[in-house]
Amino acid sequence: MTAPQRDPAAALAADSGVPLVRIHELAVTHDGESTAVPASVSFEIAAGEVVLLLGPSGSGKSTLTLALNGLIPHAVPADVSGSVEIAGVDTVSTTVADLSTRVAMVFQDPDAQLVTGTLLDEVAFGPENLRMPVADVLARAEAALRRVGLWERRGENPDRLSGGGRQRLAIACALAMGSPLLVLDEPTANLDPQGIEEVYAALADLVAAGDRAILLVEHNLDAAVGFVDRVVALDHDGRVAADGSVDDVLRGRADELQAMGVWLPVSTIAALRLRRAGYELDPLPLTPDELRAALDAAPLPVVERAKPRVVARAKRDETPDARVVERAKRDETPPAPLITVRHLSLRRGRTEVLHDVDLDIAAGEFVAVVGANGAGKTSLIQALAGVVPPPKGTVHVDGVDVGRADSRTLSARIGFVFQNPEHQFIAHTVFDELAHGLRRQHLPEDEVRRRTTELLERFGLEGKAGAHPFLLSGGQKRRLSVCTALVAGAPVLVLDEPTFGQDRARADELLKLLGELNDDGTTIVVVTHDMQLVTEYAHRTVVLADGHVRAVGATADVFGDAELIEGAGLRLPPLSRALRGLERHPELAGIARLADLPAAIGDAT
Repeated sequence: MTAPQRDPAAALAADSGVPLVRIHELAVTHDGESTAVPASVSFEIAAGEVVLLLGPSGSGKSTLTLALNGLIPHAVPADVSGSVEIAGVDTVSTTVADLSTRVAMVFQDPDAQLVTGTLLDEVAFGPENLRMPVADVLARAEAALRRVGLWERRGENPDRLSGGGRQRLAIACALAMGSPLLVLDEPTANLDPQGIEEVYAALADLVAAGDRAILLVEHNLDAAVGFVDRVVALDHDGRVAADGSVDDVLRGRADELQAMGVWLPVSTIAALRLRRAGYELDPLPLTPDELRAALDAAPLPVVERAKPRVVARAKRDETPDARVVERAKRDETPPAPLITVRHLSLRRGRTEVLHDVDLDIAAGEFVAVVGANGAGKTSLIQALAGVVPPPKGTVHVDGVDVGRADSRTLSARIGFVFQNPEHQFIAHTVFDELAHGLRRQHLPEDEVRRRTTELLERFGLEGKAGAHPFLLSGGQKRRLSVCTALVAGAPVLVLDEPTFGQDRARADELLKLLGELNDDGTTIVVVTHDMQLVTEYAHRTVVLADGHVRAVGATADVFGDAELIEGAGLRLPPLSRALRGLERHPELAGIARLADLPAAIGDAT
């Protein structure tokens, strides 16, 4: 295989001494909006740097990335003030086509940038449009596909890939362009843990040469923290709140970022809580290994020294999950399943993606479905909701045969939230998107307006009522998609990656809301790659592998089997990895949920 030649634009950026990226007082006001988001952003990126861009949902992170390659304002109408320069070229006065040789993009939704019929054609499409020699195009395409582990599937249609597979394909397309700046907006959101590790390893190799830079928008900081050099954090208004090294920002200003609603690594969130409970953890840990090492070196807090160990263990045994299990043991008659799956096999094209699946879900359960990319998770929940019609007689929800039911009957029994929110939007305003479901119930218009307004306020979208759903931020789109699933009042709510695109504060709000709905009797089924989310909220967990159910059980039992989790291509949650078998602090050993960590000193809870 011929190695791709060094791109002239990359060489220019690396050798000229000019910053690869220079953003000065950038403010963007979308059409129909009165407020600029981001409001005023200034920072530079040098060749060879990997910069992590953080900020609450709606702070303008994705908007900023679209301004880097000229899509704003050339393709997405907006008023732009300030300036953005890539290798000395102004993005407002340069065409998107010309900027594509300098900036390669990977969007939040990979489907938004896939256009051809095979993986090879997709990756070759960009270099071909640069009129490169055929040999160079093929060399770039092969190198990029090999980097993301898709070369062996180069002849397949992208539609046959899982969501994570399409995400890796989008990354390969960006790599093949050879641009000096690679902009990645939530690149690992749909990837399983192994896929995340492989992608970051490939990206690390890419920047090692020193002539390219990466701007990364990412919420999964547990995976990204070891990859980035620098962190830029935006506040709620879209202004730079912090800019510095990983140590300066994530360690030094963790409390401030947490209060702002920005995601932090799970180990850092745990360490902040343990600090407030009296544990001496300095410097602040960022990874499970660092948290374990810090605890191994930390003395027992004064509060814990005075507390009998048996009391601490008893408190852990009285967690909500433990009480639920104990009540279930006392019940003489187990609850009848609300959802039953029997001998479900499902094909996509010529490929069978689910094989003879049996599953029961009782009313009022909170169930997580996990597995590696391509395991069949999304196919399973789409079959439950009738999004993909299952064979007749294989899936029943509340007594209804999903394979025979019409859409109105199903929507009254099960609400579905897609992995990509845009796939379910049909109206021209956020208000009408929500109101549509209520109007289908033939409610009076005053009632529709009242309930729609209440939902908008509950999900922090009241200021976006007149905006087009497609112009919302990724996190706002996700909240709107959950709203639309809730309005029908169905007894079952199924969500595909519910926290994708959310900042920490909004994710916490959403999960708290799902918990409240579950407490009130709504059955919740989620697909997610966030293993910490699963351990925090799910009563039971279903593990899929290669279209088969590998295991079903209480979440604590499933994640207590490390061999099972690793064998399914997954990883233990970060907190479990940090505390598993901890000897210096046995009061913490075995804790898997952040909620079960010791409370702050003086906190009665």
